[in-house]
Amino acid sequence: MPSDHAPTRPLPTSGGAGTRPLPATQPMPPTPGPTAAPPPAAAPPAVPPAGPAAAPPAGTPYPPVPQAAAGGPSAPAPRRAPHAHAVPGPDGPSTGSRVVAAVVALLAVAGAWLVWRFFVDTFAGQMLERAAFDGAVTGQGELWAVAEPVLDTVSVAFVVGGLGAAMGIALLRRRWGLAVQVAFLVVGANVTTQLVKHSLLGREELIGGWHWENSLPSGHTTVAGSVAAALLLVVPRGARALVAVLGGAYTAATGVSTLVGQWHRPSDVVAAVLVVLAWAALVCVFTPRSSLDPGAGPTPGSTVTAVLLLLGAAAVGVAAALALRATPATWGTTAAQEVTAYAGGVAGVLAVTAAAFAVLLLVRQSTARPDRRPVRG
Repeated sequence: MPSDHAPTRPLPTSGGAGTRPLPATQPMPPTPGPTAAPPPAAAPPAVPPAGPAAAPPAGTPYPPVPQAAAGGPSAPAPRRAPHAHAVPGPDGPSTGSRVVAAVVALLAVAGAWLVWRFFVDTFAGQMLERAAFDGAVTGQGELWAVAEPVLDTVSVAFVVGGLGAAMGIALLRRRWGLAVQVAFLVVGANVTTQLVKHSLLGREELIGGWHWENSLPSGHTTVAGSVAAALLLVVPRGARALVAVLGGAYTAATGVSTLVGQWHRPSDVVAAVLVVLAWAALVCVFTPRSSLDPGAGPTPGSTVTAVLLLLGAAAVGVAAALALRATPATWGTTAAQEVTAYAGGVAGVLAVTAAAFAVLLLVRQSTARPDRRPVRG
């Protein structure tokens, strides 16, 4: 039968020559025991059924950041795609709002010159204003009782007080640049009026027997309008619509009062309002960042107010045009025609003032809004 040991040679006989010693028996390797069964393989993770993905727990970053294996190199953090966000522009208002303000200023200057060119520098213009001037006599006694107190408020002290109030509001709101802006507005408008009236423009005697020195633009109207415009610029955003209405009304009342007292002709008042608008729009062009309204958005109230003022200005302007058209530019006008010309002049003052403060309201709101440009980051 088979044996577990290696075969051995037969034992040699005793003593004989040529006998060799038997080699030592080689130890046999140990018989291996029964082999241990390998551990059972881990079951594969259960695959959840298809369906909407569950929301990650609160605080988990999305998308999930891959975790590095123990002892292995750390996984690189995922890079987020750049996204656009809005930041204030470096120069304050948008370029578009600055351009609009500059165009408004230029149009106001051109308008003032055209008013002078027709009503002061032509025969027909002087005739129409002569009729309006003479028509102011009608009802002057009763109207002067109202107009005189309005004009009495306009003085050097009024200019200083009004400018001081406007600058004080700007400083209280920590708008340092805005205080400088309104100072340039008030001083610039009033100095311009005096230079234009006494040095730059003249008035030729084109109709015989009715000669006055040039009185365009009106100084009283410039004072009232410049202070009202300064207040419009410095008050908070939500109050500007109300200030535009009240400031425009006060400016128009001052201008009409000069017509009632026969201190000025209608063209003088209209030109003064345009001088104020030109300077107000000009300082808005150079609005610094410190004069902006942080977090400013659309202002429907201001837009509605401006639209209503413009619609009113258009309606009254049509009435003014019709009244002037009905007035003959000749001598020998009747009292009724002169009253019609006077009423047309008053309507023209109201129309231009309403339109000027409506436009100024929109310009100020636009240039006070920070320029938020989309940038990548």
